[in-house]
Amino acid sequence: MKLDTAMSEINRETIRAMRLSYGQAGLADLDLDPDPIAQFKKWLGEAAENIMVVEANAMVLSTITDGAPIGRTVLLKDVSSDGFTFFTNYLSRKARAIAEVPKVSLLFPWYPMERQVIIVGSAEKVSAKESDDYFASRPWGSQVGAIASAQSEELESREVLERRYAEVAAKYPEGSAVPRPDYWGGYLVRPESVEFWQGRHSRLHDRLRYVRSDSQKIDWQVKRLNP
Repeated sequence: MKLDTAMSEINRETIRAMRLSYGQAGLADLDLDPDPIAQFKKWLGEAAENIMVVEANAMVLSTITDGAPIGRTVLLKDVSSDGFTFFTNYLSRKARAIAEVPKVSLLFPWYPMERQVIIVGSAEKVSAKESDDYFASRPWGSQVGAIASAQSEELESREVLERRYAEVAAKYPEGSAVPRPDYWGGYLVRPESVEFWQGRHSRLHDRLRYVRSDSQKIDWQVKRLNP
C-alpha cells in the first residue's frame, strides 16, 4: 500500500493500514544448498541482478554497547567460506562495541524480492594485508575521507570536516598513493547461524535457519521455523 502523504495524516490508523501481500516465490527445503554461504551467494547474485534492489550488498550491522543494541547500515565487501567481511574505522562506535562484545548480527533486507537474510556470528579483525589491499582499491576521495573523518566523534561543524578533507587532499593529491591509516580496516564475521526468509501469502512465510551441527563447527543443519 502506498500512501499519499500530502493527503493523509500519518497516525496509528494509517500506519496500521500499511500492508502488502507477499507471494513472489517460495523457498522449499529441497531447493536449499547444504552450505549457507553458497545459498547466500545465490541470493546475493539474484539481488544484484534485480534492478529494483538498491545496493544489494548493503546490510544492517547490529552490535551491543552497555547492554543496548544499535544497528547501522554498512556494505558487505567479501563473502567466503570463512564468513562475511566489511570495513570501517577501528575507532568508531561500532568498532568499540565489537571490542566489548564481538557477537553481532547482519541483516540483508531485499524488500523488492520479499527476502531477507539474518546472520549471527562473531566479528574479528582481518589481517593488515587484507585491509591494505582493499583500502588501495577504494576511490581516492574515499581514501581521503577515511583519514579526514574521526568517525563517531562529535563535530563542531560541517565546515570543520570539509577543511580537514581539504588538508588531507592537499597532502595526498589525486593520483598519489594514499596510505591506509592504522585505525581503519576490516572485520570478518564468522557465522554461527544464517536464516533465510521468503515472504509468502497470508503471512505464512518461509523461514529456514542454518545452525552449526557439531562441536567442531564444521557441518550445518537446516531447520524450518514457524513464520
